[in-house]
Amino acid sequence: MLRQSQSQKLLQKLSPQQIQLMKLLQVPTANLEERVKEEIEENPALEYNDGDDSGDEYKLDNDSDNEETSSVDDEVDLTDDNAEKVELDDFLKNEEDYGGYSDDYYGGEQEQKTTPISVENSFHEQLIDQLSLLELEGTRLRVAEQIIGSIDDDGYLRREPSAIVDDLAFGQNIMTSLEEVNEIICQIQDQFDPPGICAWTLQECLLLQLKRFPHNQESINAIEIIDKHFNEFTKKHYDKIQKYLALDDEEFKKIIHLIIKLNPKPGATYTSLSKAETYIIPDFFIFNNNGILELSLNSKNAPELRVSEGYREMMKAYDRGDKKNKQQKEAVMFIKQKLDSAKWFIDAIKQRQHTLVQTMQAILNFQKEFFLTGDETDLKPMILKDIAQMTSLDISTVSRVANSKFVQTEFGTFKLKYFFSESLQTDSGEEVSTREVKSILASLIAAENKKKPIADETLTDLLIEKGYNIARRTVAKYREQLNIPVARLRKEL
Repeated sequence: MLRQSQSQKLLQKLSPQQIQLMKLLQVPTANLEERVKEEIEENPALEYNDGDDSGDEYKLDNDSDNEETSSVDDEVDLTDDNAEKVELDDFLKNEEDYGGYSDDYYGGEQEQKTTPISVENSFHEQLIDQLSLLELEGTRLRVAEQIIGSIDDDGYLRREPSAIVDDLAFGQNIMTSLEEVNEIICQIQDQFDPPGICAWTLQECLLLQLKRFPHNQESINAIEIIDKHFNEFTKKHYDKIQKYLALDDEEFKKIIHLIIKLNPKPGATYTSLSKAETYIIPDFFIFNNNGILELSLNSKNAPELRVSEGYREMMKAYDRGDKKNKQQKEAVMFIKQKLDSAKWFIDAIKQRQHTLVQTMQAILNFQKEFFLTGDETDLKPMILKDIAQMTSLDISTVSRVANSKFVQTEFGTFKLKYFFSESLQTDSGEEVSTREVKSILASLIAAENKKKPIADETLTDLLIEKGYNIARRTVAKYREQLNIPVARLRKEL
C-alpha cells in the first residue's frame, strides 16, 4: 500500500564557487599559472591585466571581500519583446574593482622570474642514440627499438622476451623469434652505457657491471659473491661469505667495497632533470629581519587578472540600446554568464591568497622558535586542528594547504606538512613533538659504531634514559619512517 509522508533532512551542499576555491587551494604555485591559462582559454570575459586599467587595484584586504556577485539565475523572458530589461547594475558599477592586485602580501615589487629549465636528452633518447653501435638494419633495428622502449627509467627490462615477440607481432606486424630477441638483448647489455642496463633483476644488473671491470682476482671474487651468494650478501651475512671464500679481512673488505660502489639503478644516472616536478617552487618566503620574522607570498600566486573591457562595453551598449530583440537578449545572457564566471574566478584567486597567508601566518606563530633557530627539536607538537582553531578555517581546508605547499626559510625549503606532528609525553610530563624524538633517534643511529650497530631494544633504553617514554615497537616504527634499516643491515666491515 502506498503512503505519503513528510520528513525533514539537514543537508550540506557546496556551491560551485566553494568547489572552485577548494580545487584552487590544492593547486601548488608551480601549476597555478597553467590553471589560470586554462580558465582564460575557456572564458573570454577573463583576461590578464596589461597594466592599462586605470581602476582601483583588487586588493586582498579590500573592504568588498564579502560583497556578493550577481547570480546567473536572474530570469529573462526571451519570448516577450516588451519584457523588462536585464539588470546591469552589478556589472556597470564598481567595475574597476576587478583590475589588478596590490603587492601588500608579496613583499613589495618583485621581479617576475622564470625558472630556468635545462635542455637534455631523455634516458631513452640516449639509448636510441647508441643503436648505431649495433649496426642493425630492417627488422632487427625495429626489434632493438622495441626492447629499448620496454626498459624503465631505472634501466631494467620489464618485458619478457616472449612478450616482446608478441608485442612486435600484434602491434607492428613484425615477425621475430625468441632467439633473435635474446641475442639483441645480450648485445645491448654488453655494449650500451651505462653498464648494467637492460637487466631483469638487481642480481643480473650487478653482474653485468662487474663483467665490465678488469679481469682480476678481486672482480672474480665479487662476481662469485653476487652469482652464488647473493642472498647472503643482501642480508649482510658477511662472515659466512668470507669463510666460504677463505679470504682475510682486508681482501674481503676490498671486494665488498667494490660491490657497494656498483649502481643498483643505472638508468637513474641519465634520467632527465628537466621535468617540472623536480623543481620545488616555494609558495611562501620567511625572512628573519633581526629577530623579526617576515612572511611573504610568492608573487606567482598573484596573477594580474581582470574582467574583459570588451565584454563590459558590450553590456553597456546593450543597456543604452532601445530595442531588445530575442537574439540580443540571448547574447546578453551569454555575456552575463561569462562575466559572472570571470568575477567568481578572480574572487576565488583572491580568497586562495588570503587563505594561504592566513594559514601560513598561524603556522609561523605556532612554530616561531623553529623558524628562528632551524633546530628540529624546537618544533612543537602541532596538528591540523590547532591551526584550524587559530584561523577559524575548516580542518579540511588546512589539510589542503598543508599537503601541497612549500615554504622557503633560511634553513631550507620545507613542505608545510613537515611542521605537523603528534605529541609524546616525557617523564616530566612535558609534551614534545614526535619529530623531536625522531631527530634524536636519527642522531643516535648516526653516531653508532657501524661495526656493531645499536639494536632497537638498546635504542629504546637510550631514549628512556633521555626522558622519553617510548616502547620498542614505537622506536621500530619511527626508524622505518626515517628509512633506516634494522641493525643487522646497518653493519659495515
